[in-house]
Amino acid sequence: MFTIIITGPSGSGKSYLTNKLLEIFDDSIVLKTDSYYKDNILIKFLSIFKLDIYDKPISFKKKEINKTLISIYNKEKHVSFFHYNFKIKESSQSKKKINYTGKNQFLIIEGIFSHLLNINYKDTINFICKVEKEKCFKRRVKRDTLERDRNMTEVKNKFNKSWHLFNQNIKNFKKINKVIFLNPADNNSYDKFILYLNKLKNN
Repeated sequence: MFTIIITGPSGSGKSYLTNKLLEIFDDSIVLKTDSYYKDNILIKFLSIFKLDIYDKPISFKKKEINKTLISIYNKEKHVSFFHYNFKIKESSQSKKKINYTGKNQFLIIEGIFSHLLNINYKDTINFICKVEKEKCFKRRVKRDTLERDRNMTEVKNKFNKSWHLFNQNIKNFKKINKVIFLNPADNNSYDKFILYLNKLKNN
């Protein structure tokens, strides 16, 4: 089973691309790093004063997400996944039964932290969503005001912080690993991406 890494700054279309892939590779397993945010008192307290705390690696459960990955790579029948509720800032855990016999199966790891896990990125297919900053901001505004009850000022401040942090954090990853840049809304790029994945799957 091949592993696909999908990362990119906030609002760059990571979830959109993942959902498009699932329409074709419908047996795939999806792991969203956004689902593994910490909900302890320290993080909640820091979030009051630090607008960018949820864009820093300290804010997500790296050990837990790596446990989930190990379970998947070991092909365990029942795997524990986390879910994070952004409105109440609380995390929950549930077990999911996994079928590893699907013909259209990839492991898709998606999120701003997907390039910071304890896996060998030389063996993964690494995609970075590349979209203009202005378009990413518009998407962030729509998402955060509707789904996370944030006002425009808060969204703007958080977005600018997150944009800077991601682009700083991704530099080393780009240097040492093979990456493919993709605009999820560009149909030509997307079609080439699908052809590439089909070739890998069928070889």
